Amino acid sequence: MPEELTHVGGEQLRYCARCGEPLVVRLIETEDRPRLMCKNDHIHYVNPVLVVGVIPERRGRILLLRRAIEPRIGSWTFPGGFMEIDETVEEAAAREAHEEVGLHVRVLDLIGVYTKPGPAPGPGIVSIVFRGTVATGRPEAGREALEVRWFKPEDIPWEDLAYETTGWALSKWLERKRRTGPARR
Repeated sequence: MPEELTHVGGEQLRYCARCGEPLVVRLIETEDRPRLMCKNDHIHYVNPVLVVGVIPERRGRILLLRRAIEPRIGSWTFPGGFMEIDETVEEAAAREAHEEVGLHVRVLDLIGVYTKPGPAPGPGIVSIVFRGTVATGRPEAGREALEVRWFKPEDIPWEDLAYETTGWALSKWLERKRRTGPARR
């Protein structure tokens, strides 16, 4: 167990958010692993972050964006990002598509749920990916995209994908497409 745990942004967690007391790593008798705690017994769980994405489909193609920000600047992925506290996973997927590529999408079925434990220091992720269709809008690169492009399944840039989870979800989408055909509007 590392001496110091960190949260999403990488800042070291040193003080309790509830009372301001210093945090220490301790084994609690009701837990199976060490946790961050303060002297007032407030427990600080360092959990995976929730990432939600959508694979927009239109006429047998999918829309991918080339990332304009780190991590993995210049790599391809589908619209996605961190879920906000006041939204459902479906709302998060639709919001990310609008923010990143300017489209309003109709979120359809679940492609899959993918997990990656975090490398120390930092949390892992739980990535939830949906299939969607374009409801309205024309794709355009938002602040986080260098470019957006429609890809036929055979043209997906497998070697230039941003994340392992991107490849897993696109593989599942492709497998499902071969079985069921294109999305219906």
